[in-house]
Amino acid sequence: MNDKARFNVKRTEALIRSRRFRVEDLRRRLATVETMRADAEKKLTDLEESVARERQRANDTDIGRLAFPSFLRSIDSRRENLKATLKELERERESVDGSLTTAEGELRGLEIASEQQQRRNDELEQRRAEAQLQEMAIVRHLRKHALRGA
Repeated sequence: MNDKARFNVKRTEALIRSRRFRVEDLRRRLATVETMRADAEKKLTDLEESVARERQRANDTDIGRLAFPSFLRSIDSRRENLKATLKELERERESVDGSLTTAEGELRGLEIASEQQQRRNDELEQRRAEAQLQEMAIVRHLRKHALRGA
């Protein structure tokens, strides 16, 4: 393999490593967003369960019935914040997922191109080796006939 081909192989390998790093980074980001989303959903579920418990307790006493509406107002703002967070996390997940799909496609394309180039290089090396063997056979044949004639 000549220097130019070796340089191209190294450059392609570096590009593939870079793309693999990008894919792994996006996978980690997607996992982080999914974890954050699951956490926000759990908090929202816990909040709803808390409201149900407090509603039951509020019905038990007069003070509870009076305090429950203000409790609900504070919970409503928290619920809205969690829903807004979930929407934002969903947008982030979709964005990262799209970027990941694109990055995986680019990586796959580079890997296929690299494999094809490697096959071409291997075939070229094989042809060169065969040509050298043929040349050596011709030289041997010519020497053999030259010795017979002398």
